[in-house]
Amino acid sequence: MMGLGFVPIFSLALLVSISSAEISNKVGVNYGQLGNNLPSPSESVELIKSLKAKRVKIYDANPHILKSLKDTDIQVSIMIPNELIQNISKSQSLSDHWVKTNVVPYYSDVKIRYLLVGNEILTNADTGTWFNLVPAMRRIKASLKTHNIKKIKVGTPSALNVLESSFPPSNGTFRSDISGPIIKPMLQFLDRTKSFFFIDAYPYFAWADNHQNINLDYALFKANNLTYTDPGTNLTYTNLLDQMLDAVAFAMKRLGYPDVRIFIAETGWPNDGDIDQIGANIYNSATFNRNVIKKLTTKPAIGTPARPGWVIPSIIFALYNENQKPGPGTERHFGLLYPNGTKIYEIDLSGDTPLSEYKKPLPAPTNNEPYKGKIWCMVAKGVNETAVGDALSYACSQGNKTCDAIQPGKQCYKPDSLFWHASYAFSSYWAQFKKGGGTCSFNGLATMTPKDPSFGQCKFPSVTL
Repeated sequence: MMGLGFVPIFSLALLVSISSAEISNKVGVNYGQLGNNLPSPSESVELIKSLKAKRVKIYDANPHILKSLKDTDIQVSIMIPNELIQNISKSQSLSDHWVKTNVVPYYSDVKIRYLLVGNEILTNADTGTWFNLVPAMRRIKASLKTHNIKKIKVGTPSALNVLESSFPPSNGTFRSDISGPIIKPMLQFLDRTKSFFFIDAYPYFAWADNHQNINLDYALFKANNLTYTDPGTNLTYTNLLDQMLDAVAFAMKRLGYPDVRIFIAETGWPNDGDIDQIGANIYNSATFNRNVIKKLTTKPAIGTPARPGWVIPSIIFALYNENQKPGPGTERHFGLLYPNGTKIYEIDLSGDTPLSEYKKPLPAPTNNEPYKGKIWCMVAKGVNETAVGDALSYACSQGNKTCDAIQPGKQCYKPDSLFWHASYAFSSYWAQFKKGGGTCSFNGLATMTPKDPSFGQCKFPSVTL
């Protein structure tokens, strides 16, 4: 990544006092709604209070949620959907209308403090939205000013893959395709409006992708005697999250914006996942979240090696395990709560509970090493049958003889049920395409199992890890 250089101690202290004085170090929670079994907004707000969260981020401007947040002391972050960015960027009147409809009616009673334009827009291939992002942010800011709303900061959350280099932290560099045309004007806007660079930072994924070389305790804030020294700055790191945040800080400095503040829009650790997803378990999730809360809420603020003493506002992902999130199993298991509202483990987002006071034992982790053996891909429980039927058709249309065995009269035709036919098709598809990037996901309809579902003459294809 890139080198930040050093700031004289006296000027750094002045800068921290200016930039952090009004920023709360309280931790919040991301309230996602991709589940068909989640509590109501009013019940959810009470649960958010029970977690002692002082911030909440929602991924839209849901009026039922905003009404439920009325007269609470919770700072709220709302979001403009990705699909509206292009039109808002080209129309001040549309921007004004969105703010008038989604912000103005609630602003006097709900502590809306952040308005995020889209979500991880720069992560995926450009669909025409990239170059509309900063103009849309400018228009939304102008709309807030038109309505005399002064307490809301405008930003946009980015995944860490906006960086093309992040190691060592001092080499932090934004991707060349977005650095000049998008990131630099965005930083200019954030700097001018005293807003934040919102980043989704997940040490879990960095560790899981490179667990042979990154110590798990280092990712979980447990590595008492394990440190990393950046050769470019001689700064010493004690955890992976600090490395990630400083990589962003150095990247911003490289573009001429060393003072733009960082806001952790999402961080967390999954409490479960697919069989091939290492380290996703309750023990690690509780350990990471408790430790990161302790770090971020400590007073005076700890900051990071490159930004000592800086307050880092943060929001943990997520409130619930959301059963309709697509992707690998971890995507549906980042919650602090089960959908019935009970805690998956003891947690206090205020940071007031000492780690020693969490008394309920955590289940020992069983998947901190990669799974080795055969696994199969089956239809998950409780999923939509129509969607399963569509996924079955897709799987059978791919590859070579993927579904021959479930044709009438063939060895796996009976039992003639959607569950068994789709499970065979999922396993057959995955066995053929895993090496090329195929997954056992099917938009959340599938799950992995180490138990061989084969029976009689019907042999299900498997994947060996």
